[in-house]
Amino acid sequence: MDVQNIATTLHVKQDKLEPLLYALVTAELLKLEDNLFSNTREANQFLVPNTSSYIGNHPFLNPLVMWWDYYGSLKTADTIRTGTPALKYDFASKSEEELRQDFQHTQPIAIRAGRELVNSFDFSSYQTLVDVGGGPGGLSIAITELCSNIKATVIDIASVTPVTRWFVEQVGASDRIQVVTADAVTEPLTGQYDVAVLRALIQVLSPIDALNSLKNVYTIIKPGGTLYILGHILDDSRISPLEEVWHKLGSINYYEVPSPYTEEEHREWLLKAGFENIERSFLPNDDGLIRAQKPL
Repeated sequence: MDVQNIATTLHVKQDKLEPLLYALVTAELLKLEDNLFSNTREANQFLVPNTSSYIGNHPFLNPLVMWWDYYGSLKTADTIRTGTPALKYDFASKSEEELRQDFQHTQPIAIRAGRELVNSFDFSSYQTLVDVGGGPGGLSIAITELCSNIKATVIDIASVTPVTRWFVEQVGASDRIQVVTADAVTEPLTGQYDVAVLRALIQVLSPIDALNSLKNVYTIIKPGGTLYILGHILDDSRISPLEEVWHKLGSINYYEVPSPYTEEEHREWLLKAGFENIERSFLPNDDGLIRAQKPL
């Protein structure tokens, strides 16, 4: 297509769009032949939505995550000198509107993780799922959309659950997703579930809080039930995967805890909490994953 037709299709001004198109040609994401723009092979492979190889919703291409990583990197020296996160992020102190805005950006990541999890493992035998520290509920929304056999419960702290309910109501999922206010680190949890998922929870907790949360979650999983931990996980060498090494550096600017943690640290906590059959793998979206079971 030529510039004018692309601008018309996108409902944007031609003079504002044109510099972007030529820049994408130099980046080898578009081809220009006879004043017509088209995708390169690479763009077709990775940047066309709704295809299996699409990476546009990869966590590390998320606008909010990219902003955190870029802006945080400018504060790394300050954080190291002071010993305090220069841009500390505290879920408990955020207003409802601030959390809603932040979760609007990260919700697509959680939804994709839920889809990838269901596509990678057999969820057909599960009827009840608990999403601990589930934030806006994206993972539960995705799983219950794909698995009509599952009713989900999202557990999070008091500052977060009003926002969770808002997101659940927005997609009409209140009939299949319950929202419960509780602190998984400090409070006994109630209910019995076939499967529990902890996505991006362990990664923002201190080591002792991570262990305590796993002990509490253990009590609400049925015997023989399954636990999935999703998110940033380092190899024991601490120098791979590469993106996790750099995420750990960036995270010191936002969190007090030294996350992400290593595979061995996860194994140690899981064993202390009572879990067995611990296995590590990766989802297609590159989320780290650890799967464990509660003994029968």
